[in-house]
Amino acid sequence: MNTTGWPEARRIARAAGDPLGRVDLALPDALGATLATPLVALSPLPAYDAAAMDGYAVAGTGPWRVTGRVLAGDPTPVDPLRPGTAVEIATGALVPVGADAVLPYERARCRSDRVHGEIETGRHIRRRGDDCPLGEQVLPAGSLVTPALLGLAASLGHDRLTVFRRPRVGVVVTGAELLSAGLPSPGRVRDAIGPLLPGLVHAAGGEIAWTVRVTDDKAALVEALRRPGADLTVVCGATSVGAADHLRAALEALTALIRVHGVACRPGHPQLLATMADGRAVIGLPGNPYAALVAGLTLLTPLLGQLAGRVERAPVTARLTGPVKVLDRDTRLVPVTRVGSGVVPVGHDRPGLLWGAAEAHALAVVPPGWPGGEVELLALPGAEAANPVPVPAVADPSRPGTAAPAGGTTRTGVRLPATAGAEV
Repeated sequence: MNTTGWPEARRIARAAGDPLGRVDLALPDALGATLATPLVALSPLPAYDAAAMDGYAVAGTGPWRVTGRVLAGDPTPVDPLRPGTAVEIATGALVPVGADAVLPYERARCRSDRVHGEIETGRHIRRRGDDCPLGEQVLPAGSLVTPALLGLAASLGHDRLTVFRRPRVGVVVTGAELLSAGLPSPGRVRDAIGPLLPGLVHAAGGEIAWTVRVTDDKAALVEALRRPGADLTVVCGATSVGAADHLRAALEALTALIRVHGVACRPGHPQLLATMADGRAVIGLPGNPYAALVAGLTLLTPLLGQLAGRVERAPVTARLTGPVKVLDRDTRLVPVTRVGSGVVPVGHDRPGLLWGAAEAHALAVVPPGWPGGEVELLALPGAEAANPVPVPAVADPSRPGTAAPAGGTTRTGVRLPATAGAEV
């Protein structure tokens, strides 16, 4: 069986699809999707001359006679200001024509109907279009729709956004030994990959369309792969060459083209990528949970990003220190946590164990024969929010030699379990 190098496997996965069709969605529904057209300002920002402080809009030199009040949202603008006059004004309110500045309350002195103070011309007035002119292209197509982007779009006058349709993912869970609830028992284990996948799929821009469970049977797997309603099918397990592994035979029966037969990485070697006769992609994940997560980040995430129209980002790198077993021919994917400007392994990284990944901020990509130094980091969805970044206590972990041996702690106080350098 030919295996593909880890970087090449990622490139093949991203090239295995094209962005899906465009849809127009209301702002709340577009969260997590990708812009299919540039975000353009339908309104200047600000949309009108607005007060940036509570105080007095003044014209000419002071002292100024106060002639009225303007609050945010007042429907009717006040009359233009004449030199020597002012109106009391609230932040966000429409600045009257003729105003030279807004004098904040804390810098104003009031005597009878007169207000005194010193101003700078133009100060504390946000002029129409200062931040963004009408028609400006603010963000390009391919931008991820984040909460901040939704707020920006609303401020620019948008009610809806044109985005790429989210890829629909069908999930086939294989294995007669898997339990979907309750405690494991002799010969039976809990399915850990099924609960992992929805978050991974959603973070990459897709959504789960359906999930089916099949036993270790070729005919059942063929039938599951024929199921409609998905742009991409993920098969959990059955990717190796054992007596119960039928995915390759099922793909052959369906005349699918296998593009990736296996990947030269640890864990996650027995993963695959195929294209069905109708153009739909099939990704096979190994049955071990951590190996499946690695395979998901290797093949599934890049392909989903392409289908969702996301722009490929430049790799994020950091200096890796601590005990790491480097392989001669395979790339290793190591769970790491951030310490200062660098990362260190967290351990608990055997193929069947998600403990290390659950503690980690990212997976470090350690290439074959790695000499040390910077490595690429693969983000783990939600990890930064779930796992606080340790605060260095003594040393800078970005410098070689600051990590303790396996089973000890670094000088920053981060524990390094004994499995941190284990073969996987």
